Amino acid sequence: MNELYNMIYKRKSIRKFDSNLSVSDVEMDAIKNQIKNLNPLISDIKTKFEVVKRSETSAKFGEHSLLVYSEKKENYLTNVGYMLEQMDLFMATMNIGACWYGMAKPKVDVGEGLGYIIMLIFGKSKDSDFRQDFSKCKRKSQSEIFKGDFDEKVLDLLRYAPSAMNSQPWKASFENNKITVYRDAKAKSIIPFVTLTYYNSVDIGIFLCFLEIILSENGYKFERSISSDINKNKEGLIEVAHYKI
Repeated sequence: MNELYNMIYKRKSIRKFDSNLSVSDVEMDAIKNQIKNLNPLISDIKTKFEVVKRSETSAKFGEHSLLVYSEKKENYLTNVGYMLEQMDLFMATMNIGACWYGMAKPKVDVGEGLGYIIMLIFGKSKDSDFRQDFSKCKRKSQSEIFKGDFDEKVLDLLRYAPSAMNSQPWKASFENNKITVYRDAKAKSIIPFVTLTYYNSVDIGIFLCFLEIILSENGYKFERSISSDINKNKEGLIEVAHYKI
């Protein structure tokens, strides 16, 4: 996934599209081919990705929608976030703007027995539509997210992972050559509490995708292990994954 590294600096959530621009057939073929080559976080969870016209959903903007369906097993939402963020970054390589769209639904179920999870709205954009200075993003500081002494470059770039309503529901620590990632069940957001856990579980997959791309690009080798998504400590932190460096 290292070819996606530079897109971390470029990507942003794009909600306005130029009606004079359109995703070409060649670009659409590239998107569909990339879908076939996505790396899952958890290989035994069945997923299905389907590209449809935005008009075939209840979304209010964009040219196309990338729908995601999944088998509902432990950590399935985190797996979806991990996989779909690869597409978010990949689209930016072709100046195709994208936006995670949580509240919209497809008008027709094409999941073939799998449950609908979320969609990525996308359309052709201009280079100037993308982020020109990623350091201006509103993100938590390193100290709010991370405990322990680790590579400053990795930690700084990791802060820019996107999340639902910018809730940034993650914390991590480094100890004994191991990074531990948590979902913060107490993360503040304007998202209604009843759906917050759902979207923040997807967000954690996005964070893990960023983490692995950044670690790999900076020369770190790691062994990943995924934790149960139900164990919460007294601080409201739910252990998600370990990375032995």
